[in-house]
Amino acid sequence: MNNELFDNGLKIRREVLGADYVDASIRNADELTMPLQELVTQYCWGEIWARPGLDRRTRSFLNLAMITALNRPHELKLHVRGAINNGLTKEEIAEVFLQTAIYCGVPAALDSFRVAKEVFKEMGI
Repeated sequence: MNNELFDNGLKIRREVLGADYVDASIRNADELTMPLQELVTQYCWGEIWARPGLDRRTRSFLNLAMITALNRPHELKLHVRGAINNGLTKEEIAEVFLQTAIYCGVPAALDSFRVAKEVFKEMGI
């Protein structure tokens, strides 16, 4: 494991998804799941999210669309929260899901709207 990439990834991951969630994920990892936590933190967050080619807002736009296409509601919930933390508005998030309705399917977009409404309610927005 590359400690520098992991530490930078942990910093970015906390800033985007929230320290409470990330710290709980690390704390609750066991010998089976810790390698995955390390991989995700180092490569997803320390390598890709740290790259200068796209800002965090743009990465959040992309993630919302891709996670909708993959129909992964748990991850989508995290990334809706992250998108808000990265400066996206409710209206921009809705536009992403409208776009995905056309290219990824209406059922996937409906689920994404449902998840986003939950997150907005939890965040008081």
